[in-house]
Amino acid sequence: MSADTLFPKLDIPATIAAGPGPGNTDARVLAAFSGAGLADHMHGDVLRGMVECKLMLRRIWGTDNIHTFGVAGTGWSGLDVMFSAVMPGDKVVVFTNGTFSGIDGLTVRMKAATAEELAANPLDPRPASVVIVDIPHGQSVTGEIVETALAQHKPKWAAMAHWETGSGRINDIAGFSAACERHDVMGLVDAVSSLGVEDFRIDDFPGVHGWASCPQKGICCLPLTYAPVSFTDRYIETLRAIGTRSFVHHPILEARHWGIIDGKDVDKGTYHRTHSAYAVAAFHEALRITLQQGVANRAKDYAYHEAALRRAVEALGCEVTSNMTSLVVLNLPGDLRGREMELVQNCRARNFGIWPTLSAPVQVRIGILNLLSRAAVTDIVTRFAEAIRELGGAGDEATALAALDAHYDNALAAE
Repeated sequence: MSADTLFPKLDIPATIAAGPGPGNTDARVLAAFSGAGLADHMHGDVLRGMVECKLMLRRIWGTDNIHTFGVAGTGWSGLDVMFSAVMPGDKVVVFTNGTFSGIDGLTVRMKAATAEELAANPLDPRPASVVIVDIPHGQSVTGEIVETALAQHKPKWAAMAHWETGSGRINDIAGFSAACERHDVMGLVDAVSSLGVEDFRIDDFPGVHGWASCPQKGICCLPLTYAPVSFTDRYIETLRAIGTRSFVHHPILEARHWGIIDGKDVDKGTYHRTHSAYAVAAFHEALRITLQQGVANRAKDYAYHEAALRRAVEALGCEVTSNMTSLVVLNLPGDLRGREMELVQNCRARNFGIWPTLSAPVQVRIGILNLLSRAAVTDIVTRFAEAIRELGGAGDEATALAALDAHYDNALAAE
């Protein structure tokens, strides 16, 4: 192949994104993205859309925090903004119980490491000021665990994932917040997988001062649009006092372009970064859809359809170990143990996007982000049952579909 070879046009087929995320982008969001006019990033309608986005985000988050806005990028961008307040030498306790909270822990270790500690191990620093409390895979972080660690270590910051998609576990956000309050610790929460799926208000958790989420899961938008974040006045005051070494992901500078200046809403934001009119239009529509459906209604739908999926995969002989409502994490039947990666790859070859866990023990993850219908869940179960049968598993598709029908039919009868 020569340097001047022209590659053929890239055609990406439609797939079922039935994993932990990104989820299936809503058709209305795609239409808003593709239908946006070619506009300068400082065009009046783009700026107006951004102001409306931050106001809608406050309603979805359930907060009066002025510093609530979107960070251009994926959930990692939002998390980096939130963790930017952690400075070298800061004492931090991080609770990890899966792949992604583990990466949060790595982020904190990089932020809190002194120059000497970072130089000693640049990609995996071990700062003396950071304590990692590691909970075994498949278990949740409890309030008691948080209380014990904060009482012992007395940190400045504490960090935890609300929903850990690496293992499919929901962690105790109320217990985390209460412990942070008792010990005057500033809590930081990774809400990448819970926002738009669980019905909660962040103002109900006063021990938490920084929140970060993503656009491509519960909000059902495109990746690389805007990651929602929200910060309390105390967080911002702390940041003003200590500063941060980040310019691009500086929470106060990021807020200025969303019309948040000196702790107040203003009519028009100031220039900080180039925003995409397409991304603003898509994010705006995704937030409108969320509010039209209602977070409480959406949460009920997720719980309803996750229960159906759980019932069906258990009928196939799988053991479910998760407690999230947008994701089922399971062990395959005994005769298929050890073949998780093979099953996942077979499914992906058929444009059925399920996932393995990314750390041991290897399990299978099946998600229903924006797949909240009987037809969608039935399709998922049918495809999964077929994949098990192709590997020689004993699971019976008819039994799984019967379990699915029983769930939905009983719910209809109850109405």
